[in-house]
Amino acid sequence: MIFEQLVTSFVAAAGFAIIFNAPKNVLIQCGSVGMIGWFVYTVLTINRVDAVVATIAAAVVVAVTSQVFAKWFRTPIIIFNVSGIIPLVPGGLAYDAMRNFVGNDYDMAVQLAARAILISGAIALGLVFSEIINQMIRSAKWKRLQSKYDRNGMNGY
Repeated sequence: MIFEQLVTSFVAAAGFAIIFNAPKNVLIQCGSVGMIGWFVYTVLTINRVDAVVATIAAAVVVAVTSQVFAKWFRTPIIIFNVSGIIPLVPGGLAYDAMRNFVGNDYDMAVQLAARAILISGAIALGLVFSEIINQMIRSAKWKRLQSKYDRNGMNGY
């Protein structure tokens, strides 16, 4: 069952990469990012981790993998982020919420809508969290490089 989900998430992510006009040479990587994110989400939910927490973790993994692929393939990170996050989007949950609104089952509709909003926020939080960590690492590397040059008397003055 997990193999089928991984293949489906790969196809979904690669398909959206095609829709977003990603370069042809990175379509497999775009699909891989989506598959890796879905794998993390699935493993965590199988181990009884809440879906919102699992989504944050998967979004962080998607963002980190996207940063690595963007460097390796000299491609903008947004190409990998957008296509890689697609399998995590709670579209089915949002659909069920709207169906319950239409069917006048407001209690269930509000619960499902709240869950969809929380998962959507978790996706955004995971992407932002990963970018903050990336900026902190870059800043630390820059400061270390600057202090190395200052110690060696190469500060340019």
